[in-house]
Amino acid sequence: MASETSPGIVDRVQAFVEEHKTAILIGAGIAVAVGGAAYYASTSAASEERDRRERKKGLKPPKTSKRRSLRDPDGPILEERKPKAEPLEEEEIVPPTSEELAAMPLEERSALAASFKTKGNTAYAAKKFAVAARLYTLAIDVSPKPEPVYYSNRAACYVNMTPPKHELVVQDCDEALKLDPNYVKALNRRAMALEGLHRYIEGLRDFTAATILDKFTNQNAAQSVERVLKKLTGEKAAEILLNREPRLPSFTFISAYFAAFRARPLPDVGESPTTGDSTLLLALQALAAEDYPHAVSFVNEALAQDISSEQGRAEALNLRGTFKFLTGDVDGAKADLQESIRIAPAFTQSLVKVASVHMEQGDPAKAFECFDEAIRQNADDPDIYYHRGQVLFIMNEFADAAENYTKSTELDDGFVFSHIQLAVAQYKSGNLANSMATFRRTLKAFPTRSEPQNYYGELLLDQQRFAEAVEKFERAVELEKVKTPPNVLPLVNKGLALYQWKQDVGAAEQCCMDALRMDPECEAAVATLAQLSLQQGKIEKAVEMFARQAELARSEPELTSALTYQFASAAQLEFMRNYPSMAAELRSMAQAMA
Repeated sequence: MASETSPGIVDRVQAFVEEHKTAILIGAGIAVAVGGAAYYASTSAASEERDRRERKKGLKPPKTSKRRSLRDPDGPILEERKPKAEPLEEEEIVPPTSEELAAMPLEERSALAASFKTKGNTAYAAKKFAVAARLYTLAIDVSPKPEPVYYSNRAACYVNMTPPKHELVVQDCDEALKLDPNYVKALNRRAMALEGLHRYIEGLRDFTAATILDKFTNQNAAQSVERVLKKLTGEKAAEILLNREPRLPSFTFISAYFAAFRARPLPDVGESPTTGDSTLLLALQALAAEDYPHAVSFVNEALAQDISSEQGRAEALNLRGTFKFLTGDVDGAKADLQESIRIAPAFTQSLVKVASVHMEQGDPAKAFECFDEAIRQNADDPDIYYHRGQVLFIMNEFADAAENYTKSTELDDGFVFSHIQLAVAQYKSGNLANSMATFRRTLKAFPTRSEPQNYYGELLLDQQRFAEAVEKFERAVELEKVKTPPNVLPLVNKGLALYQWKQDVGAAEQCCMDALRMDPECEAAVATLAQLSLQQGKIEKAVEMFARQAELARSEPELTSALTYQFASAAQLEFMRNYPSMAAELRSMAQAMA
């Protein structure tokens, strides 16, 4: 469905996110890859130095020639490759007795542990994972001091067993990371195991840390972050939607939605209205007064009472279906609106709203069938053409949208939104001169309306005519002050303009906070504050605001988007807590990549 709130501000908030997401989601590593083929290397200091010496001696190929290994997307699963030998069978493994081990010098124990590890590598290469795991266990047992590589390699064996032993992988990687918190391979292995256990928040934590520690040079790591984020947000969104009570969106959203339909006279209930008739009138009067909670309550009561006429019942079903749509109950909305049409086939507003429901469900063909039927019922209803134009607009059919807006204005020249949307469609079609001329005529024709000022400001902002844009937004804010409550979108627009123009984060935040004081549930203000918080490195505040954005989300896509940023930001915050020495470097990387 075409949003009835300002499409410009929604587009710009999204553009802001896209423009800065590398920096603001640097902890998540989304879509980050730097040059050539990426690889992972062990960050265990001892093994890195050993690798360097072996390459220098010609005993080991450069890392870029490493071959990939079983179920391990981040490169070879073992840190050393020795000349191949026949793998041992488990019964051939002879561990030293406790007495023999106690009598061994430390250097001899270290050499014995290394030999067990080498044999483990050979067994692993032969896919004898149980044998390899046993050998790494012996390496752990005989080594005079704990070595993270032994735990990590044994975890690799558990990863490749059928079925994988995810719990044991986590335990071994825990031990490896206690010894070397920067051990990227262990982080990745534990992350994969946690993902296999559906412990997605912890898996995201580890994939995020591995991505950052590897300085975003590994595409597999970034893809893992995206994959786990998708699973996590999908699971959480489904859980929230299943258990969440229906709730109305913000006043700003609802008022903008209803403003997109021309006012109609109240239904005639005669001289002796029934209780249901009277309650329906109360609902429609509350709607006209923008008292939306009472409008919902009254219309529900009216439909449970005795509405006397078919037209009155169709009106009530239309209103209840609209509120269901606004709360995200798309199926319930569709049922009410279709029943409204069945009762009153010529009720074009219900047909138009069903078209919006079809668009929400991703079925534009059905939507246009509804518009065609509405035209057959009443070809002179200007709302039909305006809303058909909205659907064409979101489908990027700007020329066709403009034709529909023009038809709407020809039928009713006093509806401001048809003029505004015509100007916007002209702009999107590349007809800049026509668009600006349409806006100037609209500003002159509707001098007391804030909407032309606000939308014109958005187009000026898109052209980077910042001073003029801010002037229009400020004029819109002044015009809204006479309303109770006002539409706060011009304030949010002003904040975004000040940020883009002067990088004035403080002023932008103040505008959004002022907007939230007037409309505490304004989604655009919350979303913008969340992004500004990330931009300043205020990760805790950003997580809080994204959580609030998720609470306000009306649809599943909106909820999933908010949750994605919430969890990604939380993972970044946890990284900074776990690796405080990396915090400054992380900020530097973010600034360099922005």
